[in-house]
Amino acid sequence: MNPHESMNLPMTEAFEESADTARGQAHAVSITAENLVWKIGRKTVVDGVSFQVTQGQTLGLLGPNGSGKTSLLRLLAGLRKPFSGRVLLDDQDIQRMPRRRLAQRVAFVEQHASTTANLRVIDVVKLGRFPHRSFLSGWTQADENAVERAMAHTGIDHKRLDGWQNMSGGERQRAHIARALAQEPKELFLDEPTTGLDPRTREQMWDVIRSLVEGGSTILLTTQYLEEADQLADSISVIDRGHVIAEGTADELKASVGGKRIELTLVDEADADRARRIVASSTGTEVAVTGRVLTAQVGDPNAALIAVLKVLGEESVELHDAGIRRPTLDDVFLTLTGHAAEEQEVAA
Repeated sequence: MNPHESMNLPMTEAFEESADTARGQAHAVSITAENLVWKIGRKTVVDGVSFQVTQGQTLGLLGPNGSGKTSLLRLLAGLRKPFSGRVLLDDQDIQRMPRRRLAQRVAFVEQHASTTANLRVIDVVKLGRFPHRSFLSGWTQADENAVERAMAHTGIDHKRLDGWQNMSGGERQRAHIARALAQEPKELFLDEPTTGLDPRTREQMWDVIRSLVEGGSTILLTTQYLEEADQLADSISVIDRGHVIAEGTADELKASVGGKRIELTLVDEADADRARRIVASSTGTEVAVTGRVLTAQVGDPNAALIAVLKVLGEESVELHDAGIRRPTLDDVFLTLTGHAAEEQEVAA
């Protein structure tokens, strides 16, 4: 066999076996967070977070930059020691687990992990085998098989000899996930896995993550995107300023902030107050104004938009754009917290 070609192993043997195991333990709790607190100096970054994750499920930690979700993910993966509280894997406190055993079980994929060394893809993926090897052991067939399965599963095997500096962001992310899979973990932690990727590459990454869940993996991922959480997560915890402020499925979160909205963008911001009064009168609802943009939650968005456009036209209020949209992350946060999503990340 050409060593530069993917081994014709069904991606599968290990992943299908883990899927069968996961189905047999469908309701077992994999990860438990108990009243986790973590601080930087006097600032509390994670504040009393508790939840459980069922084996073989995906939990999305949804929040804006600065909400504490990355710090929380690091606590859950054992990369940070909590100020108080604890994390359990199958009822075992991770702070009491040997580091090597924890590394064999848990894999963490950074948001923007990089290196100045021009490693090849195969070199990066092989790093995932370190927790399974001792200083005296050589490279085994089991190591080789794990690396080949991981590259095939993430669709990066054809890039195995490519240099790191010549790869796109999506290719690097695939390589990092392949490295994590080579660890053969039971729990996989993904920090903002698609941030900065173009829409096509983002959807490809979603497909990879879905396939991991189908293979039986328990996944925790952080995201800023309601759509991403909607696509991938079985359940979602909304994080704000270190607190879990809401939990549920994507549909439940959307329902918590109401239905669809009409959104109007004015040509001239000077018309904002007059337009707000017109839209409020026409729809009978409160209208939010941000610069040139007006937003109103309505029961029948199509009828409301037609009526509003008619009245604004009669009043000579010029529009740059008008349309109907679903709730966004900002809508969720504005409803649940009274403030919009912030854009400052706390150092993790």
